[in-house]
Amino acid sequence: MTWMGETPEGNEAAPGLALLPRQGTPRLLGPLLLDYLGLEALPPAPGASGIDGLMAAAGFRRKEGERNLWEREDRTLLVGEETLEDGGRLVWALPVPWSAGQTASPVSGAAPVGEGITDRVRYLSLASHDLRGSLANIRSYAALLLNGRIPLEPKAQRGLETILRNADRALSFAQDFFDSSRAELGALACERERQPLLPILDAAVERTQAAATAANVGLVLDELPELPDVEVDAGRIQHAVEAFVHHLLGRAQPGESLHVRAARLGHQVRVEVRRDGAAVQEEDTRAVFQCEERAFRERKLEDPLRVFLARQEVEAHGGQVGAQADAGGTTLFLTLPVSLSASGELGQPAGWQA
Repeated sequence: MTWMGETPEGNEAAPGLALLPRQGTPRLLGPLLLDYLGLEALPPAPGASGIDGLMAAAGFRRKEGERNLWEREDRTLLVGEETLEDGGRLVWALPVPWSAGQTASPVSGAAPVGEGITDRVRYLSLASHDLRGSLANIRSYAALLLNGRIPLEPKAQRGLETILRNADRALSFAQDFFDSSRAELGALACERERQPLLPILDAAVERTQAAATAANVGLVLDELPELPDVEVDAGRIQHAVEAFVHHLLGRAQPGESLHVRAARLGHQVRVEVRRDGAAVQEEDTRAVFQCEERAFRERKLEDPLRVFLARQEVEAHGGQVGAQADAGGTTLFLTLPVSLSASGELGQPAGWQA
């Protein structure tokens, strides 16, 4: 049975965000803005003219008598921007839930919406800096004492090694928590570059090999077929694959094996992490990407958050995640879109897309 990661319905819409730097190309902060604009890619250079240039290039016009409402055929967006310290601009957009025939009085809250988003992102940045800075100091001092220059009693050395491992684990968890929180705001940074997929998968397997060895579980990167390059943030996709590996390692029995593999499926590339072993319960497969449900049921957050962030990272690239279970084992997979230009097929240029 296959379960796809789905966004819960009934929630308020999150803002679509983009960064317009003083110079250079605009950068998406998550996929929502393109969905709201109805575009496959941002216009190449609206930075100089800000919102006006961006919305005009997307085919929108400002609603008469309204500063923050923009219309195009059957869709209306509430759009605003915040000036950043470096002179760039953070542009946000939200779909308007009321029809054109209703009054536009709710728009009076437009400025606070943008300010609230910016303030929450800044708040998360401050909290991340303070928490991770303290943990990094603890880790640095433990590593300094373990560098071999200072003689240590065995008991003291084991204690410092435990501190070092726990500091690394806490730093990783904190990074996942703040990245996931930014993703909830549509502000997860993704620096996309066109690149081959093999080095990303190879790096993910290498980083998780020690954990697999410690669990007496085999971890193999299968031979890959010829694949097109993908336009991705390598660190984000590597983290997603590592999250899948760690999740399946936590459920694998000694002597079992995990396989990382990928294949081309039409205009997508599918990456799988497969555990060959005993089948898991359907409930576990269905809920694998549901962070809160799993956290409350399992009474721990680390793995549920890590796998949920993997879902957010893949969705920020326009892809999907899913899980499959059968009598022979369990598979977690992600899909990534392949642009027409990358696949060598004819089509209109995709333009710039972050």
